[in-house]
Amino acid sequence: MKVMVNGAVVYAYTGTRPRQATHPTLVFVHGAAHDHSVWALQSRYFAHHGWNVLALDLPGHGRSAGDALPTIEALADWLPAVLDAVGAGSAALVGHSMGALVVLQCAARYTGRITHLALLGPAAPMEVSDVLLDAATNDEQVAYELINGWSFSAGKQLGGNQVPGMWMTGNALRLLERAHPLALATDLMACRRYLSGLEAAIAVRCPALLLIAGRDLMAPAKGAVSLAERIPHSEVITLPGSGHALMAEEPDAVLDALKAFLAIDRAR
Repeated sequence: MKVMVNGAVVYAYTGTRPRQATHPTLVFVHGAAHDHSVWALQSRYFAHHGWNVLALDLPGHGRSAGDALPTIEALADWLPAVLDAVGAGSAALVGHSMGALVVLQCAARYTGRITHLALLGPAAPMEVSDVLLDAATNDEQVAYELINGWSFSAGKQLGGNQVPGMWMTGNALRLLERAHPLALATDLMACRRYLSGLEAAIAVRCPALLLIAGRDLMAPAKGAVSLAERIPHSEVITLPGSGHALMAEEPDAVLDALKAFLAIDRAR
């Protein structure tokens, strides 16, 4: 579906389901230079099991118009505007990597509107190397290849997708290559400049899940520990063999963790 938010078109994948006023809303937020498609399995499952799903393309990403927003704080303030546009008073938020920072900041600022918070591959602060940032600014193809190499665990670099014929690293590289110009550089700079994560964690009031990849080179697990220590009512699950691209490497494990956290099985 497409909606107008702050004067610009925003695309959200809904799992092909129309909005139901009686269903709760679940928002998925992707990471740097990605789009809604990284949530293909998880978003579709919840859309068919009692949730109004919004797997978003952030501004300047995927099918959404406009420029990429330059700060995590601006993105966090943008999410409630999306909820207003679709008529949702509250929502559960799920974010990966940069998206985890966005939903964390949103949950801290808008405590009355966020019911659940799931952070996948989080870290605070989220360090971005000078080499990667320079490549994203001056040679995006090099940056895409660096990120792709760092995002997958060693075993999954060789294959092992649960869907026969699917090439994880090839698909991930193509997703980055179709990003809007300079979206990656804008996103990475937003991550580097965001220094309020630990402060935001203390302000979270809803139940929280931190899903950590044990072989994460992009956002090492130690960066999530300090968050977990500060978020009240938080739960930590580690996928020991996964790299940063955990929705691709361990799609079923990610879905199972979200199902349990959102109590979807008990509701059906």
